[in-house]
Amino acid sequence: MSTGSHAGRPKSWVAVAIIFIGFAIGGVGITLGPDWVVFGVGAALVAIGGVIALAVDIMTDVVVDEPRG
Repeated sequence: MSTGSHAGRPKSWVAVAIIFIGFAIGGVGITLGPDWVVFGVGAALVAIGGVIALAVDIMTDVVVDEPRG
């Protein structure tokens, strides 16, 4: 049995939260006209969150379970 967790580390969740907030801000910017400045801020936050995700090595949070057969 695997003793790992799919929960992830707190710093990985911070990166995900930044990406989510940027996505939400960008979505609001698109629906408000579109307001390209607000959309740009959202896109920048998504990019910053992506860089943070790479810096904290977010992909090592993945737990690979044993094959089920």
